[in-house]
Amino acid sequence: MGTPSDHGRLAEHVEELLAVDGPLPILEAGHPVLRRVAEPFDGQLAPALLARFVEALRRTMHAAPGVGLAAPQVGVGLRIAVIEDPAPVPEEVRAARGRVPQPFRTLVNPSYEPIGDGRAAFFEGCLSVPGWQAVVARHAEVRLRALDPEGRAVDEVFSGWPARIVQHETDHLDGVLYLDRAEPRSLASSRAMTQWWGQATPERAAEELGFGLPGA
Repeated sequence: MGTPSDHGRLAEHVEELLAVDGPLPILEAGHPVLRRVAEPFDGQLAPALLARFVEALRRTMHAAPGVGLAAPQVGVGLRIAVIEDPAPVPEEVRAARGRVPQPFRTLVNPSYEPIGDGRAAFFEGCLSVPGWQAVVARHAEVRLRALDPEGRAVDEVFSGWPARIVQHETDHLDGVLYLDRAEPRSLASSRAMTQWWGQATPERAAEELGFGLPGA
């Protein structure tokens, strides 16, 4: 647990971030904050400031656009993340990836554990690694435990694409980027993705780029 003076400095930093209108700047890979384990939230931000910070995360996520954003991505080393996915994808993609709409959620001090041995591999990107995507094999189903901003317990099972989002954002809080879990040979620029690998599943990419997939 941090000291009151630590809490005060962190609150001042968040106030400074929120003093600027518009979306918050998103840090890119290479910034040291993205590689640090975030501190558990234990009241460092007063309720009103926490609510303003969460709303700023939401606006920034929408503006990017993305389906999740963790506090370290805007330079705040607290275990807080937001997720939301309208899932505006074709039915083929929805069926293949299990990508279904997710309402806005704020996750405070989240952690996840896998359910079963199933894994799913798909191309994945990150707002802190702009312009690139790579195939990541992740748990197909996870149990998420967290708190909401009011301190109420969250205990929920996620599968498909929502499980991927939960894992991606929680990883950020442990200083882990998706690149750490990716198949290196799958790394593709956004332009190459559009040209070559827009299929619902990465089987063709795996064959032509030369990397493995779970169960293959």
